[in-house]
Amino acid sequence: MTTLLLSGGRVIDPSRDHDAPADLLVIDGRIEAVEAGLSAPDGVAVVDVSGLVVAPGLVDLHTHLREPGHEGKETVATGTRAAVAGGFTAICAMPNTDPVTDNQATVGFIVKQAAEAAAARVYPIGAVSLGQRGEQLAEFGELVGAGAVAVSDDGHPVVSGHLMRTALEYAQTFGIPVADHCEEPTLAAGGVMHEGIVSTRLGLKGIPAAAEEIMVARNILLAELTGGHVHLCHMSTRGSVELIRRAKERGVPVTAEACPHHFTLTHEACAAYDTSAKMNPPLREPEDVAAIREALKDGTIDVIATDHAPHHYDAKEREFDDAPFGIIGLETALGLGVTELVRGGVLTLPELIARMSTVPARIFHLPGGTLAPGAPADVVVLDPGATWTVDPSMFFSKSRNTPFAGRELRGRVIRTLVGGRTVFQARAT
Repeated sequence: MTTLLLSGGRVIDPSRDHDAPADLLVIDGRIEAVEAGLSAPDGVAVVDVSGLVVAPGLVDLHTHLREPGHEGKETVATGTRAAVAGGFTAICAMPNTDPVTDNQATVGFIVKQAAEAAAARVYPIGAVSLGQRGEQLAEFGELVGAGAVAVSDDGHPVVSGHLMRTALEYAQTFGIPVADHCEEPTLAAGGVMHEGIVSTRLGLKGIPAAAEEIMVARNILLAELTGGHVHLCHMSTRGSVELIRRAKERGVPVTAEACPHHFTLTHEACAAYDTSAKMNPPLREPEDVAAIREALKDGTIDVIATDHAPHHYDAKEREFDDAPFGIIGLETALGLGVTELVRGGVLTLPELIARMSTVPARIFHLPGGTLAPGAPADVVVLDPGATWTVDPSMFFSKSRNTPFAGRELRGRVIRTLVGGRTVFQARAT
């Protein structure tokens, strides 16, 4: 039985427009009450959180846990420990594993591994197509029955317009979104970074913004045609933002995510052939960063997701052309959000928490994202004013591939609760 009283904090719950000092009582793993002046029942531990923020646990719609098949990069256990250290109480696991998460057995394996790890909740995302080959639809009903909450071929775009249309139609039967990696493969072929002045200077083949935008436009048109919910992964360009904004004005069932690296860094981060800044979609231009920030502010982009993509050190230590795409992000996302968006005047802290917790839980129909009485006690306690320096050697993730090493950030996770149980507590400083 998990009982706890978090006393004296600033409780921010965007699901109920609550932002005020209050106490939060957890009984049997659920929120019992949120109000000022609560007294702890007999036997309930009291934790003083004065000066700290108490909020719903963060929810990441886009995580690569690598297990099964690539356990040298990450496992469900290490990935979920990284998640709770970053304030995430729930993460959605992408299906580009080996074997691909395109059947109920693999979905069930991930669910079992997450239960044994006993850290963050893990919601598998099933593959759109068998083997992620883009040829034949996976059996969505079996995937959902085993625990999948969405379908995606992320890591690969759904190239066939016919297959994407069919997926959007079929997914409606199960009330799940289709999440797509928006990339026109013939335009992006061979590209290793954004096509622009930096790629020209470095002599590297670029990926044009149009490679993303063409598929964004196609997916919007297909969502409009079918009425199916399309979720656009890791948006990176100002053109994509404008397409999404216009689609939402027309009432198209489209949602979108952006990653911290895309509202923080530009293609100049690649200037020294730094493979830690090699990611797909690539880092773009300052005008794109500004557009992503504005889209997060006005809600055109619904959520912040990490696209946590671990890679072994040796893989990233190759020539830029040969190194894999990807960046880890679970342990830096909140700090980057506070530092870049809240302190930068783009979002308020309640708006940031909404983009990282309440809204992602709502659009993928997940438990969490709320501190309403009766809800699971998935809670993050954070100090938004605390400063810390990114030190990859201290990460809980198995991998270290981040371009943010050495950067000073604001916003530190102090404690994370999942089902009322403390699964992470920061070391005393």
